[in-house]
Amino acid sequence: MANLVFTPDEQRELHEAARAEFPGNPALAYVLESLASEGIDLDQCRDWEDLRVDKGLPQRNEEAPHVA
Repeated sequence: MANLVFTPDEQRELHEAARAEFPGNPALAYVLESLASEGIDLDQCRDWEDLRVDKGLPQRNEEAPHVA
């Protein structure tokens, strides 16, 4: 299992950013707090192409490399 964790200084910065964001954007504050305390489980991360396929979008090719 691959997991990205933050140093104590990075965790402190994320907690401070969460406190600063809370009044105007509580959802972002929640995400920042979660990242600070739990890190990121890299095994659960998905790339853009996986998301495209899941949503039924065509895969990118040379004819349309910049199509969203």
